[in-house]
Amino acid sequence: MNSAISNIIELLKKTGGRLGLEQTYPGERIIDRIAVSDKIIRFKAIIKMDDGSAGIFQCYRIQHSDTLGPYKGGTRLHPDVNLDEVKALATLMTLKTALVDVPFGGGKGGIVVDPKKLSQSELERLIRKYTVKLLNDIGPNLDIPAPDVNSGEREMAWIYDEYRKHRELARGVVTGKPVELGGSLGRISATGAGVAMIAVEAARDAGMPEKFRASIEGFGNVGVYAAQKLFDLGVKIVAVSDSSGMASDTKGLDIPALIRHKEISGGVRGFGDKTLPKEDIVSIPADVFIPCALGDCIRKDNASRVAARIIVEGANAPVSLDAEPELVSRGVAIVPDILANAGGVIVSYFEWVQNREGFYWEEDMVAGRLREKMIHAYRKVREYSIGEGVTMREAAYMLALKKIARAVRVRGIQ
Repeated sequence: MNSAISNIIELLKKTGGRLGLEQTYPGERIIDRIAVSDKIIRFKAIIKMDDGSAGIFQCYRIQHSDTLGPYKGGTRLHPDVNLDEVKALATLMTLKTALVDVPFGGGKGGIVVDPKKLSQSELERLIRKYTVKLLNDIGPNLDIPAPDVNSGEREMAWIYDEYRKHRELARGVVTGKPVELGGSLGRISATGAGVAMIAVEAARDAGMPEKFRASIEGFGNVGVYAAQKLFDLGVKIVAVSDSSGMASDTKGLDIPALIRHKEISGGVRGFGDKTLPKEDIVSIPADVFIPCALGDCIRKDNASRVAARIIVEGANAPVSLDAEPELVSRGVAIVPDILANAGGVIVSYFEWVQNREGFYWEEDMVAGRLREKMIHAYRKVREYSIGEGVTMREAAYMLALKKIARAVRVRGIQ
């Protein structure tokens, strides 16, 4: 099986060939220059655990490209984090920021850890040590971390505070911060809200009724806010899964009640008219399937079970490249991750702008500007897809790559 980064590089080369970049810029090796990360940072963080023993953790920060602006990307805390995954996610972020027209490049960070097995004080020491190790590599005009899997406002506050101790008081060094430290209103819900906006637009374009049926894999930050937004719009959420299992109801789940259930029980299992194995989420009859957990949830071995007509990628790379041809041949439309889940980086950009201005926006302004950028990007990709006769993913890659290639070219080689 090809690795995640090799799959993305293969797709970049295929897209570059379709665009004729080597013919447009002969001898300049545009794709090779875009495909290879600018800088790979790998180190260990050693902290004292609560019992007095030493904890040793593998850490990464990949700075993929700053062609269009400072490196930008989340910090993932998960036991399965690895260099290949972080490189792939950093590359996707470069494409994402280019596609939705925010002046950032792409980056990504990760720590190999199960944060649930650490006390709060141990986790704080780890995040602060991670930040200290990166003091020369992050900054408001250099590389701007953000939340990702298992990290949020609390961890971003620790990064901000540790940077402030050693460098300067620069609120824009990190996004996804608490509002009290310069975070933006609407940032927590931004990714999920953006996913919901795109799901509604895609369903409308497919001729589906306003109250279409949706299923959602993953009920963390992205899945919760996407579900709540869709529920508020009258969409029928027929199934939701997380690590505990799956809750389903053909009449539609009561999402506010499900959120309360998870807060009490720790998972969605036991809610709804029946509980099924979480793996069955892909085969639940629904109009739109929204994977919001980890990558590769739809693979070649289970693609035939997908029951939805549209997949909106709330997670990063949830549909493997070897599964996509079968889905496309069956008429399943896929709205790619670099478009569908871009709400987070868009509002991170808004937060960074507010930090630089020292002037903060009301939440309705954030929401309005988020919707404007998300819908504009969606329409641009869909129209290009139709005009060129390519899939939405191919269209998104082509548009992003054209923009990056032009910037690489005008910056010169020396």
